[in-house]
Amino acid sequence: MNKKQHTNNPLQLIIRIIQGALIGLGAVLPGISGGVLSVIFGIYKPIMELLSNPVRHFKTHVPKLIPVIIGGAIGFLGVANILAFFLNKYPDPSVCLFIGLIGGMLPSLFREAGEQGRTRGSWISFLVCMCFIFALLIGLRMTSVEVTPNFFWYLFCGFCLALSLIAPGMSFSTLLMPLGLYTPFVDGIGHFDMSVLIPGGIGTVITVILFAKAVNALFDNYYSIAFHGIVGIVIAATIMIIPVESFLSADSAIVNLICMAVGVICALALDKFNSRVKVG
Repeated sequence: MNKKQHTNNPLQLIIRIIQGALIGLGAVLPGISGGVLSVIFGIYKPIMELLSNPVRHFKTHVPKLIPVIIGGAIGFLGVANILAFFLNKYPDPSVCLFIGLIGGMLPSLFREAGEQGRTRGSWISFLVCMCFIFALLIGLRMTSVEVTPNFFWYLFCGFCLALSLIAPGMSFSTLLMPLGLYTPFVDGIGHFDMSVLIPGGIGTVITVILFAKAVNALFDNYYSIAFHGIVGIVIAATIMIIPVESFLSADSAIVNLICMAVGVICALALDKFNSRVKVG
């Protein structure tokens, strides 16, 4: 028994690092939430328990989360430059790939949302949150709100980034892209620009300290209602980032649809792999 467990440890370590890298990747990709991926990988609860009460859970949670943290740093920092390049060079196909990834993860997310049953309140939460995000993002588009990046707005970027980690389904790009903050923020991360990293880091840490315990309590006490609200947010935010104009050209539409299909296939394959490989 011990021998079997020992031989599995290297595989568990590798899988945890890969999962962490994907969570870090999801934290920075448009429309995707690192929190969603942590839920799908079954490590959201220990992460939130550690963030909400680090003293109590340090000894029990940190050892198994260290590979996830290492992988998360690799995924988050390593992809930023590449992401900024593709978003600038091939914006529409890149976004369509992300949309495919989100679409492919929706069945798993919906399955997780119903893990403790579905009530009328769950569906009300789903519809209210979805309509709120539609109204918010449509309003931002209609008013053409755009801001000039500065220390304060990078603090706000850090706030949105932290929410994408502690609230499953919340993608920090949801508000940053309409405000014109997403590309400069990601570009600053990729180039290790301290004028971006410092305020972004401060905003992230403050948000985690202030909201981690509350979000953890929310999901502990109102799991189905909270999670269905997140699903509504994910669907609305994903629909709103579809580059509709690019589908007017046949060539662009074909490329975009191929990118979406690739994203869906990758997400479904990842979900299938994760369901087969249980990492304890």
